[in-house]
Amino acid sequence: MNAPTPSAQPGVARQLRPWHFILAFGIVSLLADMVYEGARSIIGPYLATLGASATVVGIVAGAGEFIGYGLRVVTGYAVVRTRHYWTWTILGYALTVLSVPLIGVTGVLAPALLLYGTERLGKAVRSPAKDTLLSYASARTGRGSAFGVHQALDQTGAVLGPLLLAAVLGWRDGDYALAFGVLIVPGILVLGLLFWLRHRVPDPLVYEEPAALPAEPAAGITASAASAAADAADDTASAPARTHRRLPGRFWLYAAAIAVLSAGVASFPLLAFHAQTRSLLTDAQIPILFAVAMLVDGASGLVMGRAYDRFGPRTLLLVPVAASASVIAFSESAALIWAGVAIWGIVNGILDSTVKAVVTELVPAASRAIAFGWLAFVRGVGLLVAGGVLGAAYDQGTGVVVAAVLIANVLALAGLITVLRLMRS
Repeated sequence: MNAPTPSAQPGVARQLRPWHFILAFGIVSLLADMVYEGARSIIGPYLATLGASATVVGIVAGAGEFIGYGLRVVTGYAVVRTRHYWTWTILGYALTVLSVPLIGVTGVLAPALLLYGTERLGKAVRSPAKDTLLSYASARTGRGSAFGVHQALDQTGAVLGPLLLAAVLGWRDGDYALAFGVLIVPGILVLGLLFWLRHRVPDPLVYEEPAALPAEPAAGITASAASAAADAADDTASAPARTHRRLPGRFWLYAAAIAVLSAGVASFPLLAFHAQTRSLLTDAQIPILFAVAMLVDGASGLVMGRAYDRFGPRTLLLVPVAASASVIAFSESAALIWAGVAIWGIVNGILDSTVKAVVTELVPAASRAIAFGWLAFVRGVGLLVAGGVLGAAYDQGTGVVVAAVLIANVLALAGLITVLRLMRS
């Protein structure tokens, strides 16, 4: 007899199937990424038109990433305490998609910086709740595949957004108000689709309840993923009592390794600064370079998600190796810049998707929102350190910044190897 689907459960007759839920949420992320990644691709040049220096642009980029990642630990705890997953998700997306179109109409540096910070705050508000919703549905689809597919759709939007703005600025040179303004269209679509999803799937936790799980692993789901899903379902049964349980030590070691790894990944603004100041790429080519990086980012998330389901967490050992190779973007060759930024896209694709899948194997379901929040926090700290340290190192010479990247990734590799050994024991 076939296993019951969520639609067969009492009171949830209109529930979407797990893969349909994941794909619909992926479309939400696609549209949202058109908004905020589109803005990210031009925020540096726009701030420059308002009188910002390169140092200010770098600090803003680093601080923005810390807000977007670092504050998730706070919202993670809030999500677990309130269990209002949809409320936090919708609020976070609303902050982002409503702030971005206003950036271009300010014409003054301080309000523009405030709105950019608000956009990053929106990411912090929604991410733990969104990742938890996806983790529930992934119990029946394969952990790595679910996050990988979501990331692929997410990054499709990250490609389309910058290309859209490149077209707008090509048509109306220097009209940043129009460029930011057109992003209101995908923003409104994001909110509409989210309210529809909430109506169709009011409680995605049903995907991970024992009654909603198949008796045997379904096609495309690895035994380890199915086992993790079953364990997570058992944890969910006693969620109220275990919500504030301490996160396991292995998780903290893993988070530390990810923090060090993040500190060894240069930001796109720094890479773009190098390309522009050395006259290796034109201003018009920079958004296209970013779009290419996002295209590679999305493809790598999908491929590595599948690889994770087949080979397990050891696939993450490729990340510090790839991050080290990305330093070729600091060369004096335009071709190597394109290649280095493409490798940078691979690294970020894995950090944004497959890295999260490991959390589902380290942390029980009831504590995942907190775990996702802490993981984002340490990554935010790493990115903030990368922005400051690598920026300062670049001022001392490209050789210094290359050395800093390599040292951080060697340390991160050692940390990941230690975590993998603990997971096997």
